[in-house]
Amino acid sequence: MSPDGLDLGALDTFLREHVEGYRGGVSAELLAGGRSNLTYRVTDGESVWVLRRPPLGTLTPSAHDMGREFRFVSALAGSGVPVAPAVALADPSVIGVPFALTGFVDGVVLRSEDDLAAYSGEQIRATAFALVDTLAALHAVDVTTGAVAGLGKPAGYLRRQVDRWYSQWQRVRTRELADIETLHARLDASCPVESDASVVHGDFRIDNAILDPADPTRIRALVDWEMATLGDPLADLALHTAYGDPAFAPVLAGSAASTSARLPGADELVERYVATSGRETRDWAFHRGLAYFKIAVIAEGIHERHVRGDTRGDGFATVGEATAPLAAAGLHAAR
Repeated sequence: MSPDGLDLGALDTFLREHVEGYRGGVSAELLAGGRSNLTYRVTDGESVWVLRRPPLGTLTPSAHDMGREFRFVSALAGSGVPVAPAVALADPSVIGVPFALTGFVDGVVLRSEDDLAAYSGEQIRATAFALVDTLAALHAVDVTTGAVAGLGKPAGYLRRQVDRWYSQWQRVRTRELADIETLHARLDASCPVESDASVVHGDFRIDNAILDPADPTRIRALVDWEMATLGDPLADLALHTAYGDPAFAPVLAGSAASTSARLPGADELVERYVATSGRETRDWAFHRGLAYFKIAVIAEGIHERHVRGDTRGDGFATVGEATAPLAAAGLHAAR
């Protein structure tokens, strides 16, 4: 039986044509996690893959880009940044929407505060700093040559982000929210030139990393590259720190690992990044405000899909509670 969002018959045909060693008899299950794209564990009984496809229902422009996700994972292979092996990319003719297939990377994903309970305080702090070091390594990848170079246009990235997320807000909002309008106006009026050009993950947080079960400071793969591009590295850092705000917790059913008080605070993470990367955090208030703006719009988009009945899995009922507090936090951060 096909799970929601997949046609196993069509997938079987695709795998036979495009995946070497596929044995037939495909089965799939929806994995936990993922507030946006749908993620499945796919197997033929021997090999295991991960399939990612856009969410059900109406999609917002430029979001949920499977081609983008696949191209970045492919381009970063061998770069020293841990990614899953890229396997195949399908166009909409197979199941009605594009999807990306990667190899399955076994490991631990820390989604909730309960997931953190298995580790000591020292292990958690070391893991948080290892993630920041991995972010710095991503931002050190040369974006002027090779496969990465053609994956985006860094110049004007910040201006495009301000415009794009406000446009998204207008498409997905379920309410009027004065703080969003004020925050957008403040970002629009203060948008700086990019500090540098790098690969930007676009959704960097602890639960978008697969960790070694024996040593959580070893990151086996970064996942969820649907918003990756070339742009300002400080946008990634600011977003990573904003995910630590308790206002984000309702997006992950009220218990997000990223918001745990057991993790280092934003100031410590920034200090570690600066020491590792050698970058300065210029225009930091703008970057922090933009990060909260983006998360608030994403939360509202997930909430809107949930109201329409287009989400699958548990934990969506509380997401809409995050939008207004995140917008308020963004206003405070952008002062």
